[in-house]
Amino acid sequence: MPTSNATVTSPSGSTPSEAKAFLDAHPEIEAFDIVLTDANGVGRGKIVRRHELMSIFEGGRHMPISILGLDITGEDVHETGLIWTTGDGDLRAWPIPGTLVPLFGTNPPRGQVLMAMYHLDGQPMSSDPRLALARQVDILAAKGLHPAGAFELEFFLLANERDAEGKVQPARAVLDGRSSGKTEVYSVDHLHGMEPLFSDIYAAAKAQGIPAETVISEYAPGQYELTLNYRMDVMRAADDLVMLKRLVRAQARRHGVTACFMAKPIEKYAGSGMHFHVSLQDDTGRNVFAEAGGESWSLPLLQGLGGLIQTMAESMLVFAPHANSWRRFVSQSYAPVAPTWGVNNRSVALRVPAGDAKNRRIEHRPSGVDANPYLVAATVLAGIVIGLDDGLDPGPETTGNGYESAVTRTTMPVDWRAAIEAARASTFLKGALGEDLHRTFVAIKQSEYLRVARTVSELDYHLYLHEV
Repeated sequence: MPTSNATVTSPSGSTPSEAKAFLDAHPEIEAFDIVLTDANGVGRGKIVRRHELMSIFEGGRHMPISILGLDITGEDVHETGLIWTTGDGDLRAWPIPGTLVPLFGTNPPRGQVLMAMYHLDGQPMSSDPRLALARQVDILAAKGLHPAGAFELEFFLLANERDAEGKVQPARAVLDGRSSGKTEVYSVDHLHGMEPLFSDIYAAAKAQGIPAETVISEYAPGQYELTLNYRMDVMRAADDLVMLKRLVRAQARRHGVTACFMAKPIEKYAGSGMHFHVSLQDDTGRNVFAEAGGESWSLPLLQGLGGLIQTMAESMLVFAPHANSWRRFVSQSYAPVAPTWGVNNRSVALRVPAGDAKNRRIEHRPSGVDANPYLVAATVLAGIVIGLDDGLDPGPETTGNGYESAVTRTTMPVDWRAAIEAARASTFLKGALGEDLHRTFVAIKQSEYLRVARTVSELDYHLYLHEV
């Protein structure tokens, strides 16, 4: 239900002038997607008519609190405490400044705006993933530090139809219908077959102000990667990833293929990651991870790595939140399997890319593309803070094949269930996400785990039906 016409100061920082300027510049747009991101990274919300937009920027939009307590299927998880415990009352969602954009290729033309959830008195709703990231940004700001970063987006383009065995298969080229079952890693010619689709993806990204850059053919048939330009505002970097996934999915559908953001959709090939590059600037704009002359590495860089290594095991549920996520962690699959760090080394969990010192950063590699970027960034920043506050040592650099390196400092969860239990018991993760979001997230994952655990799959029948 829309709010009254009275203008209320937006706790998100949005202003009615932004909406008015947009409407004036885009008289063709008839409707808007208003999108709130839940704990699973799923966009939930409404499509509103053009005349409703101003009232949303003037007074927010009432939405049920339960929208943040849903599992991956959209069903209520009562253990979150966000359903009947609260009477499933309404809170107020407010637009996120800078995310009001046109949607490319829609007919009739539509726009989109991302939303964040607040209590009716304007206080942040503590189970909103984006606001958990904002809290970590504020914690660093109080220390005179400001995180910058960017995400990488790996994904598969799949055919809408399954193969004869019911398996997913790579999409044929949208240009000429050609198919390839080969791993066309870094093949430029292979990219040409998807040129119409990628042209529309770039056009959609430009319309939304998303700095999408290089596209490559990745390490599996039908797998691709899009990189995003580095943002000095890490909140905007996470927004970029959320918006990019939505537009890639929409443009793929318009070209007759499926954009797949599962971590491991094809069993015999590498899965898809969501690497997060992060650095810290001080109040003067200096990158504190950059080493000065005469030192090998800066102390804040090493301490940040130390914090991420110490907290990685208890954070893995954030980085690998689904049953399918754990199929990605296979040796020599370019997915890290231990809390290691190294320089210019893709077999470790925490990579320090080679290059100019002024651009020094940490590439956090454990997360799958199915993870929520707001939660990933919040957890990574909290780990860095722990490292800085406690002066943690990351231990020796891993050189060579990180998959063969023995790591005994931290015991990593071996599967989804172990990750859920580690997250449930983690004081660190409770602080990183906040108590309410920690409870919400763990309850949702536990509910999803039980759903998967009790399912009798086709593989069960294949292995056991006539054998036991």
